[in-house]
Amino acid sequence: MDISPQLSSWPRVRPDKLSAMTPEVGGGHVSRPTPHTRIKHKFSIQSEETMPYCEVGKAQSTDDAALNNGIQIYYRTYGHGPTKVLLIIGLAGTHDSWGPQIKGLTGTDRPNDDEAMAVDREPDGAHNEVGGIEVCSFDNRGMGRSSVPTKKSAYTTKIMAKDAIALLDHLDWKKAHVFGHSMGAMIACKMAALVPDRILSLALLNVTGGGFECVPKLDRKSLSIAIRFLKAKTPEQRAAVDLDTHYSEEFLEEIVGSNTRRSILYQDYVKGITSSGMQSNYGFEGQINACWRHKMTQAEIDLIRSGGFLVSVIHGRQDIIAQINHARRLAQKLQPVARMVEFHGAHLVTHERTEEVNQALLDLIKASEMKMSPHEWSNVPKKSSGVTEASSRTSVEREGNRILAKIHLLPQNSPHFVNWFYKFVTIVTSSPSTWLF
Repeated sequence: MDISPQLSSWPRVRPDKLSAMTPEVGGGHVSRPTPHTRIKHKFSIQSEETMPYCEVGKAQSTDDAALNNGIQIYYRTYGHGPTKVLLIIGLAGTHDSWGPQIKGLTGTDRPNDDEAMAVDREPDGAHNEVGGIEVCSFDNRGMGRSSVPTKKSAYTTKIMAKDAIALLDHLDWKKAHVFGHSMGAMIACKMAALVPDRILSLALLNVTGGGFECVPKLDRKSLSIAIRFLKAKTPEQRAAVDLDTHYSEEFLEEIVGSNTRRSILYQDYVKGITSSGMQSNYGFEGQINACWRHKMTQAEIDLIRSGGFLVSVIHGRQDIIAQINHARRLAQKLQPVARMVEFHGAHLVTHERTEEVNQALLDLIKASEMKMSPHEWSNVPKKSSGVTEASSRTSVEREGNRILAKIHLLPQNSPHFVNWFYKFVTIVTSSPSTWLF
């Protein structure tokens, strides 16, 4: 997921609009739904007392439990069967952002705790070739109905990976296939390095390596989108910008009935942003911090490579948020266990190319269950030295990272924000061979 502000899926809100605050061990606070909160779901309405939460601290060791006392992770499960799949969404996304994959893997989009789920449900995983699948999707800390710590230090991809591990323990899932999108893929990488023995397979969708790799592709179109974001003050303006970051232009301009897909999605986005898609400043800045600080060490990469499970790196070629070159580089680092799967599509390739992405995920599950060998699975070419490329990138990346660090510390409404942004653009565009992919 990207560290720059124009790439958030939802608009930010003022701290005075946050929900009730309760003390958190360690001096910070955690924002939670107030007692009168009711969940609006496509098929059901629940009171807070019946909402499915994982108390993170209860499932962790003493040290981690002390840090996470009071943190609650909201989740839903779908489908039934022996195959378990954990879905980890990206920055500013919620559990239902995985809707197309939940439906494709399980044959239903109704949660298991929905009283009406017995009606109109396809049995055993939508007749897929894998069989019965149970999926769990959840809201990361800082978003949706999960707790919102107020300290940036409470948000790292490693901490959020431990949230996901605590959720596995809460569900009593010994092992699972773990699929992550964008920031969720960064979290999935950390999780796989922390508990490789609990991973059945790993799918990394629209992933980067964090830090400067979260910087979007800098060309005329991307810069135009960035400027539009900085000027967006209404749900309508924000929805228009989000569509251009999430989908390819060809997809948006396709005719569906008598309208373009852009016009149809635009109305949906405006409704979502207006009604329930608001993310707090604490959550947004915390998740941005997690992306900015994310880095996979060589030791962590080695743990994944030797973990005994297969990996799929799935990406859209038109993604301007997470550039595909970074994903290809990660797949190369993970050889011989990784397969690179590319589709025509943008950052939400999961929505733009739903059938193809779902099939790629099913292929990964099936190959894992068949115990396919890594060498038979991988399609990634052998890694070249890359010494010349690495040395040519160093000075530009160092200066770019210095300026990005300043941008990261400034609030969006600061008069200096745009100035530093343009300084960054100047540095980057002065060396297009190393930055513009």
